[in-house]
Amino acid sequence: MFCFLLLGNCAAAAAVSSNDLIAKAHIYDGRTIEFTGEVVGDVMIRGDFAWLNINDGAQAIGVWTNKQAAEKISYVGDYTHIGDTVKVAGQFHRACPQHGGDLDIHATEILISKQGHKVKHTVNNYKFAMTVILLLAIVAVSVWSPIKKPK
Repeated sequence: MFCFLLLGNCAAAAAVSSNDLIAKAHIYDGRTIEFTGEVVGDVMIRGDFAWLNINDGAQAIGVWTNKQAAEKISYVGDYTHIGDTVKVAGQFHRACPQHGGDLDIHATEILISKQGHKVKHTVNNYKFAMTVILLLAIVAVSVWSPIKKPK
């Protein structure tokens, strides 16, 4: 487990889901919350800070954090990777004035609770064989079928 202490304390924050943050944004606005999920997409460095997208399985929430914490992320989720699972504590903004009114979390602490990893995708041999057979059938029908010309 890795812990990046930026300013706050994870234990003091209320743990919430993305669905709760979106549905009850007016309640959580300005409060310190705790949000856990997989880092997905790209880590977008912006000067001394960075954007992370954290997906808890239902929705993704944008997280604004310092560059040093973002650089500790080893894997971000995409087709070929499972991203690091992180616990973020920070101030929730329903409509962040600093970021054009976006819903976001300004992280004060990030804890990597589970390291991400590469994903190996296997080819389904049955589907591959059926694709080849159907392709050959289409080629055979188009080559050997009589072409009717209008009289």
